[in-house]
Amino acid sequence: MPATRKKAITAPPERDDTDGLTRGALAYRKIRTSIQSGELKPGERLREAELAEQIGLSRTPVREALARLVSEGLVIHDATRGIMVAELDYSMVTELYFMREVLEGTAARLTAQHASDVEISILEDLCRQYEAAIQSGDGTALAVSNRHFHDTLYRCSHNRYLINMLTVLHDALSLLGTTTLRSRDRAAETLQEHVTVVAAVRARDPEAAEAALRTHIRNAQKVRMQQLFTH
Repeated sequence: MPATRKKAITAPPERDDTDGLTRGALAYRKIRTSIQSGELKPGERLREAELAEQIGLSRTPVREALARLVSEGLVIHDATRGIMVAELDYSMVTELYFMREVLEGTAARLTAQHASDVEISILEDLCRQYEAAIQSGDGTALAVSNRHFHDTLYRCSHNRYLINMLTVLHDALSLLGTTTLRSRDRAAETLQEHVTVVAAVRARDPEAAEAALRTHIRNAQKVRMQQLFTH
């Protein structure tokens, strides 16, 4: 049976792909994007030669990129299967959501303390955009809108170290694949949870903002665990 040729790894065009990035950094960006998008799936083997051909670079920058991804936990080196996209087991998912609750709860608290009125208005606008995405029935738009809301909330905390930690955390979450928002009922619940968080931020109530965000993450974890149990 003839071998099936894998399609080339694609990534959104970036202005600095050829202006300012080393070849290793470019390979890292493209492989990381492919993992986050699900193009490279958890458990999939990663072969230097194939990746180099797909990306259009030599094996050296690909090797550098894989080493960096291993250090970040997105890629692992298995003694039997070689280099592969990491897979998360039940315990790892539990640990991940615990840290997400702690860090995102802190972000909500800091946002209530430090966000400007303009930033709070943006968060309110994002809630309305999220509602529109639910009504449209576009799952992709809904996932993008959800991520945009959370990313904006992080930035409004005005703590660069916290933002960096949350970025790493969300990279790990991408290994879980499907979103918890597949259910329309869950999407509607998530909207109300977002609105509750932003209302507490608008009221400049750090305790309420953190509590609302922690509740939001615990609810997301419950849905995620239910998905894991059914697969």
